[in-house]
Amino acid sequence: MAGRPVLSRKIKEEPNSLGKYVEKFKLFWKNYLYQSFLATLAVLVVLLFLSIEQAVIIASIGASAFIVFAMPKNVTAKPRNVIGGHIVGLLSGSLCTLLPQPSFLYSISAYSLAVGISIFIMVVIDTEHPPAAGTALGVAMKGFSLHVAIAVITSAVILSSIHHILKSSLKDLT
Repeated sequence: MAGRPVLSRKIKEEPNSLGKYVEKFKLFWKNYLYQSFLATLAVLVVLLFLSIEQAVIIASIGASAFIVFAMPKNVTAKPRNVIGGHIVGLLSGSLCTLLPQPSFLYSISAYSLAVGISIFIMVVIDTEHPPAAGTALGVAMKGFSLHVAIAVITSAVILSSIHHILKSSLKDLT
C-alpha cells in the first residue's frame, strides 16, 4: 500500500484534525492541567461565598475564570478588564433594578437593558470583559445585595491577583 498516505502524517497535515490537537496537548499538557486546576480552585473559592441561588453570577465568574486561565494573554483577562468589567456589570444591573417592572415584558426589558448598558460602558471606558455582562444580567434579575457585590468584586480581585502573580507561567491555551 505504498500509494496511501500514512494516517499520522495525514492527520498532522489537515489544519483542524485531531492530530493537531494531540500534538498541541503533548507540548502543553502541563499547562492544560495546571491552569485548569487553578480555575477549579478559583471557582471553588467563589462558591464558598455565593449562594447557588445566584446561578447567573456564578456562571459569569466561571466564564471569567475560563478567560483568565485559558486565555491569559487576551486583553479581556487583564485585571483592569476583569475587575472593571464586573464593577460595571454590578452597577448596570443595579441601575436596572430601579426601573419599574410591573409585567413580564417590562422585567425582561430591564434585564436586557442591563446587559446593553454594561456592554456600552465597558466599551467606552475600555474595560471589556464579556462575562461581566452576565453579572449585569444576574444583578438585574435577582436584585442588588451587598453580599453579592462583595463576592463578585472579591472573586474578580482573586482571579486578577492569581493572573498577575502567575502571569509569566500562564500560556494561552486556545
